[in-house]
Amino acid sequence: MEYRIGIDVGGTNTDAVIVDDSKTIIASIKRPTTTDVFEGILDAMKAVLSQVEIDRDDIAYAMLGTTHSTNAIVTRNHLLKTGVIRIGKPAGMAIEPMIDWPVDLKDAVSEHIYHVTGGHEFNGKEIFPLNEEELKTALEAMKGEIEALSITSIFSPVSYDHEDRAAVIAQEILGDEIPITRSHEIASIGLLERENAAILNASLNKVAKSTALGFKKALADQGVTKAQVYLCQNDGTLMSIDYSIDYPILTIACGPTNSIRGASFLSGYEDAIVLDVGGTTSDVGVIKQGFPRESSLAVEIGGARTNFRMPDLNSLGLGGGTIVRVNDEGITVGPDSVGYRITEKALIFGGDTLTASDITVRLGMAEFGDPSKVSDIPLEIAQKAHKIMMESVQNGIDSMKLTKDPVPLVLVGGGSILIGDEIEGTKEIIRPENFGVANALGAAIAQVSGQIERVYSLDQMTREEAVADAKRIATEEAIKAGAAAETVRIVEVEDIPLAYLPGNATRIRVKAVGDLKE
Repeated sequence: MEYRIGIDVGGTNTDAVIVDDSKTIIASIKRPTTTDVFEGILDAMKAVLSQVEIDRDDIAYAMLGTTHSTNAIVTRNHLLKTGVIRIGKPAGMAIEPMIDWPVDLKDAVSEHIYHVTGGHEFNGKEIFPLNEEELKTALEAMKGEIEALSITSIFSPVSYDHEDRAAVIAQEILGDEIPITRSHEIASIGLLERENAAILNASLNKVAKSTALGFKKALADQGVTKAQVYLCQNDGTLMSIDYSIDYPILTIACGPTNSIRGASFLSGYEDAIVLDVGGTTSDVGVIKQGFPRESSLAVEIGGARTNFRMPDLNSLGLGGGTIVRVNDEGITVGPDSVGYRITEKALIFGGDTLTASDITVRLGMAEFGDPSKVSDIPLEIAQKAHKIMMESVQNGIDSMKLTKDPVPLVLVGGGSILIGDEIEGTKEIIRPENFGVANALGAAIAQVSGQIERVYSLDQMTREEAVADAKRIATEEAIKAGAAAETVRIVEVEDIPLAYLPGNATRIRVKAVGDLKE
């Protein structure tokens, strides 16, 4: 018998599960997230392992979904000083890199920005040849001054020759110890957004290494030494340790996607709306063919606009720790929260702050804490507060629907006890067993994926050849991320003709998924 450990770190709780060969949960735990995140991971791991008597050597896989990368960007901590090279001179000099970044984020990441002659047209034709002398001059100027490097070339998702050549030269001058991010590996068409994503990815290398090594150490401390270790990425799949160090930005928003995957598995639904209610926020997402639906919009991370793949989510300021205020002007619910301090701040736990959990207990919708401590809250007040909560949820669900037809809603997350039994616009509400640890289960059962998005000129090849090439690259990416080659299959193909570009251009996006390599 082989087992898997899945751990997901949220803003309020760190959840852990152990599943067996049949993907049945045999142990689960929920622990408050700590200021020192790894302390919380270790605590959850110890607790879940103590529930079962299994040989540690039989734990074959360990998966971690973490907020480390997101936190680093939001707090501006532990980011590497990153050199920025844009290959696109003279055409790409009108707008400077990071022009719209918050000043504090830009100061934390980069002071070394260089333009180099080169780049390609949308159809892969060179605008100018790569000027290697300009590139070498820029690299020499950055030598000893930077800790990571980002390289972005105009239309590199179509032709990445200049980015690849620049990376080779950079490695020769800067050495192997400097991590290099090439933008075509991270994001899609759209120079500024793709460049932003590449810069952030490069700056997160130290955080990624710390996360990966810290997780392995926590496992070793508990005697789990033979497990293959993976980190969760934000499309609901996994990536190997080495892959996660190269592409840490892909871990951003992995928590909600873990919940969506877990919700799909627990409910048996492959197409539905998912509401994941935590202690601080609620995330509304969509299951599409068993995987999270991706956003088609640019997404801001820490104030920087990016266009790498992200789940399509609507985050609501509603969770178990959401603060409820009652005054002469009426009742307000959130968006602020007591977060992981709910067990000391909420009224039902002897605290002094009225929270959404207190309202739920007062209405008899759930039993935890000490109900007597909220018995003096007027029933009318509790009902009005809950109505406000449900209106927020209903609006969030409506914003994610693509049709007016009622859809199934799967409720997961420890805070889903806040939600009533009827929501307009849904045809049924499913509360699956083990809903409270759906995020950790989503991490434990996840597969490995590879995804590619490229623009092809159909004047140079047939549509079938373009799709076949995209499928090949996506399959290679899945294998590189840790999938067993014989299990990889294509789960999504999107082909969008770009009528506004000459040359019969089309944008093709392909996703491949495979089982973990043994």
